[in-house]
Amino acid sequence: MSDFSPGQRWISDGEAELGLGTILNCDNRSVTVLFGASQETRTYSSRQAPLTRVVFGSGDRIQSTDGWHLIVDDSKEANGLITYIGENEQGELCELPEAKLADTMQFDQARDRLLTGQVDRNDWFDLRFRTLHHHHRVEQNPALGLAGPRVDLIPHQLYIADEVARRPSPRVLLADEVGLGKTIEAGLILHRLLLTGRAERALILVRPA
Repeated sequence: MSDFSPGQRWISDGEAELGLGTILNCDNRSVTVLFGASQETRTYSSRQAPLTRVVFGSGDRIQSTDGWHLIVDDSKEANGLITYIGENEQGELCELPEAKLADTMQFDQARDRLLTGQVDRNDWFDLRFRTLHHHHRVEQNPALGLAGPRVDLIPHQLYIADEVARRPSPRVLLADEVGLGKTIEAGLILHRLLLTGRAERALILVRPA
């Protein structure tokens, strides 16, 4: 069980968007946290609270409830509560108790989560790694963008679409006899350009029927 004390600042592991929380009360069974920025109150089991203690270190820039900022040089602790010591914007030496930290401080960025010890399980990393690896393999597939359409492809359509889509700046005029698949070829080319990030928008003009 973590050592909770009223006035301490904690962050929710599952709801980082709530901002900085303040311990209102705690006992051996439960702990109640007020997230002032969102005006939300949460009560957790003291033994399994999904909370991470927020502790800033030297060089961190923190904000007070009054709006002024402090660059942390040092800190001291008394009765479980931390007071940060450093310089404000005017270069004056100041102290900022953790209870006076701004509720709106967010910790949803990777660096912030790392510095506050808010890390995920290793299996989540493995899943993300395997997903990115699989995505990379898909992007390297020579048939990328050519295998999705539900059409009966003719070899010359695949050849033309692949040849044109490989060009750095495709500028072509597709001119075949009627029924040989110019529309399909254009769609395949456009599909690959969109999937590879080489095109974001397309303007398609058609003559009246």
